Amino acid sequence: MNASAEPPEPPLSDLLALPAAAALSAPLRAGLLAAAHAPQARDAALDAPAVVAATLDALALLGADGDTVAAALLHAYPGWAAALGPGWEREHPVLAALLDGQRAAEQVWALHAEPGRRSGSEGLRRLLLAIVRDLRVVPILLARQLARLRHADRLPPQTRRELAALTRDIHAPLANRLGIWQLKWELEDLAFRHLEPQTYQKIARLLDEKRVDRERYIENVKRVLREAMDAQGVTAEVAGRPKHIYSIWKKMQRKDVPIGELYDLRAVRVMVDDLASCYAALGVVHAQWTPIPSEFDDYIARPKRNDYRSLHTAVVGPEGKTLEVQIRTHEMHRQAELGVAAHWKYKEVGSHSADAAFDRKIAWMRRLLDTKAEGGGDEALAGELDTELIEDRVYVLTPKGEVIDLPAGATPLDFAYHVHTEVGHRCRGAKVDGRIVPLDHKLRSGDRVEILTAKTGEPRRDWLVAANGFLASNRSREKVRTWFHKLDRSRNEAAGRELLDKELRRLGLLGAELAPVLERFSLASDGDLYVQVALGYLGPHQVGRALLEQERAAAAPAAPPASASLMAVSARKPAGKATDFTIEGVGNLLVQLARCCQPLPGEPIVGYLTRGRGVSVHRPGCAAFERLAATQPQRVLPVEWGRKGSSYEVDIEVLALDRKWLLKEVTNVIAQGNAHVLSIRSDVERNGSQVRLRFRLRVGDYGQLSNLLGKLSSLPGVEYAQRK
Repeated sequence: MNASAEPPEPPLSDLLALPAAAALSAPLRAGLLAAAHAPQARDAALDAPAVVAATLDALALLGADGDTVAAALLHAYPGWAAALGPGWEREHPVLAALLDGQRAAEQVWALHAEPGRRSGSEGLRRLLLAIVRDLRVVPILLARQLARLRHADRLPPQTRRELAALTRDIHAPLANRLGIWQLKWELEDLAFRHLEPQTYQKIARLLDEKRVDRERYIENVKRVLREAMDAQGVTAEVAGRPKHIYSIWKKMQRKDVPIGELYDLRAVRVMVDDLASCYAALGVVHAQWTPIPSEFDDYIARPKRNDYRSLHTAVVGPEGKTLEVQIRTHEMHRQAELGVAAHWKYKEVGSHSADAAFDRKIAWMRRLLDTKAEGGGDEALAGELDTELIEDRVYVLTPKGEVIDLPAGATPLDFAYHVHTEVGHRCRGAKVDGRIVPLDHKLRSGDRVEILTAKTGEPRRDWLVAANGFLASNRSREKVRTWFHKLDRSRNEAAGRELLDKELRRLGLLGAELAPVLERFSLASDGDLYVQVALGYLGPHQVGRALLEQERAAAAPAAPPASASLMAVSARKPAGKATDFTIEGVGNLLVQLARCCQPLPGEPIVGYLTRGRGVSVHRPGCAAFERLAATQPQRVLPVEWGRKGSSYEVDIEVLALDRKWLLKEVTNVIAQGNAHVLSIRSDVERNGSQVRLRFRLRVGDYGQLSNLLGKLSSLPGVEYAQRK
């Protein structure tokens, strides 16, 4: 007998003996039991019996009904459907809809796993439609993903990491968006464990080292808190709160503190019967221990976007240690743990409040479907899903006090397009809390936004340039792009050429050969490039950067190495100073930027070894460098930009109408762009109506300069802003 042989797999009928299967109706149970005993029952199975059993366990935790359990089984074992008889879809339409949603999901997940593939919008649309029709599709998908992660140790390393990445990007954020925290935390922890095993184990060890002391401390806190609640006549259940490794790691990253300085490593949860008791319990906690004001959040008065409600506070507890306390009603706790799964039978409930709660949960999915209906493309639908699943959001108010949910970084223009497409197209200004702000102003939660519109109008093409910062939402950007898509190709080509020429002129690249850019972005002609720029698929700065990188690649091999005798005259860089340049084959050289051409990070550069002053760094086309290289080519050195963090000087020129407040507006833009003004010179042109402003600035890199020149060019009366 072979002792190492694996035990035989249990019969599939055992799955129907699990607690979750108790929800099955008698006819459905009989049909599935017959299917489980069929000889071909395991054929074409998507999951092993252990994974299916774990899926059913997770569904039981959520209180799944019979249709949900049956849909999970039929999707895992497609052959079982035959045992239900021909035309079973007509007899079980709900079951058929749940299965269609799962099949659509498999199509979306498969496309997500392929690098560079984001075009499965039809499968995504089917999935969203299935979810909107019956929300029970989501818990099935999450339960199966959790089951697969629990058994992921048996998978090859690459497959395991792909499964974990999909969970991190889609399933855990979806569970959070719909409030199903019962599964969210475990999905996050397991994905983190497989993607960052060393970090996961390190945090787990740190938690285990103090586990006994922490448990003793929490038991003491629970006893003291129960006694205090009883003394004040507050009926409450006090329990410890479990620790989740991924959330601990996220807080360590966000607050940039070690694990010992986090407030919620020691935490308890207080559950009471009603809303009034929540605030009464809060008073008891704050009377017992000193609160930390900055750590108080009232998610009952202002729930999170997934309807999460609770009071969070941190106090200086016994022994002077920080302690987090969460306070909620039993109903709030059920909603927090189960989210939409708490509304399994929302259609049968028949109450207005149940329907309203359901509508709030899926309103964002309806908006996603609207993206497709309004003419948005495949990328728009997939991109907007990513935006909706991001946890960081801002909540702003309309003039009437209605709350609008927007992605973090949203602008008044995003707000306008969220209200209505035509409002966005006709938007010409905005007020935030009664104060006029630019359209690229970043909104914050609580802002009251009013949009100023023209009677007629159309969007501007520079709204599509991501670097300009006008739009943060993919949905808003797609609405603008759709408007321009309706124009004929010749108008889009002309507009794209104009946008690109303006950028290349500012950077001194006008007239450069575009062939390398066409090859890099897989485009057939200059016209295709102009259309891509006009519709916002490519930013002008991306084209400029590609041209500069091409010049750098062409220039680098041309420089011969310097001789050893010349190295002897070099000086060492001061110890401890950040390295801004990398010089091929040489270290510890004094390096300085040439004043004649003032190169910036991101541009191609070349070095020239001087006598006694180390290496002077130039742009390849610099006239002074070319003269030096022609006389002593052996002194030319290949140089690359090194670590970021330093600042660099550059000269720019602005030609504009001579008007009041011009200099103030220009310097404000420079300050907002985090550039420093070193010197200013102003000359009035011969016609007397224009002024030429010359600035010497200190900037961080090429990207910062490009954005700054773009904003200066958009100021009223400015003819151009370009680098000298």
